[in-house]
Amino acid sequence: MKAVINGKVYLDSHFAEDKVILFEETIQQIIDRADWDGKADQIIDAGGAYVTPGFVDVHIHGFNGADVMDGKTESLSVMAKGLTANGVTSFLATTMTMGVPLIRSALAAVRKYTEDAALSRQGAEIVGVHLEGPFINPKKKGAQRGEDIIPADIRVIEGYEDLVKVITIAPEMPDNMAFIEKYADRFCFSIGHTDADYDTAKTAVQKGAKGMTHLFNAMTPLQHRAPGVVTAGLTEDIYTELIADTIHVHKGIFELIYKQKGVSRLILITDAMRGAGMAEGNYDLGGQEVIIKDGRCLLIDGTLAGSVLKLNDAVRNFSESTTIGLEKVIPLATLTPATYIGVQDRKGSLEVGKDADIVLLDDKIKVLKTIARGEVKYEA
Repeated sequence: MKAVINGKVYLDSHFAEDKVILFEETIQQIIDRADWDGKADQIIDAGGAYVTPGFVDVHIHGFNGADVMDGKTESLSVMAKGLTANGVTSFLATTMTMGVPLIRSALAAVRKYTEDAALSRQGAEIVGVHLEGPFINPKKKGAQRGEDIIPADIRVIEGYEDLVKVITIAPEMPDNMAFIEKYADRFCFSIGHTDADYDTAKTAVQKGAKGMTHLFNAMTPLQHRAPGVVTAGLTEDIYTELIADTIHVHKGIFELIYKQKGVSRLILITDAMRGAGMAEGNYDLGGQEVIIKDGRCLLIDGTLAGSVLKLNDAVRNFSESTTIGLEKVIPLATLTPATYIGVQDRKGSLEVGKDADIVLLDDKIKVLKTIARGEVKYEA
């Protein structure tokens, strides 16, 4: 048995002191310090740090020079190990709009990685796939490859349906609305990279769409005579992603978004690409050159292309830019994304029986230690 002591432990939406977390691969007990007998094989003294659930990133393409679309288990290992430094203990391996053979190669690599007991325990856990494209609109492709965009087709992911948790989709494109309706009980459809109007977005929600991909980015904007997809994202009862790097969306609008969506429907993501965690320079994303400079990731034509955001920094940015307090921000990177993709039975909160995914954070939300499924995977 292992123990975490002397921390401000995030329980039931607030930080509690004088608690002890006893764990193995899963959390065994959470008890008052006064009730603990002091026995454990390993004692982790948090030293007054915040103790939170491990972060869950449902939209991330790459990290530390690796990318999901490399189609290699080695790249997935690099990501899984590196992300623990950011407090991430679970993530969706996120694909790009590229040729179908390349997408299927990426899916095959995820399958191989997750089924290998040794590989899959190296760091953060891959809990599924987010298919971002190719079922999108070329008018709002952003950094996606326009020549590889196609109508929604289940054959793209045939044989990997169990891995795919989220599918970003433009509902206005031919066949896509029918695809949402047909498979809404199997996948979380996320409206994104879309030129739809407000009414079409609402219809997609009625047909079963459950989410929205990186709110405000690559979608029709909010205007008073043309509400756009953004308005649907703010007003419909769906999960809504936000890249809180203060580049994709101005920090001045964070509080408005939170007031509209609330703690149970807003999800902080990174949308990070392979250059995240690396020095500034030139990298590739989905087969296109990306220049990273001053914290921005840009295609040659100036289009934003993913981010170099770390999820703990997203938590800090959102907390510092709003008045809601850290206690209400923590779920946006933990329990809310876990619930969205259906892994809340073992991820997203510190509860007995759930995976021992535990993060220690200082007052600046710097990660001090990350425990994934009971094993220390990162220590500052």
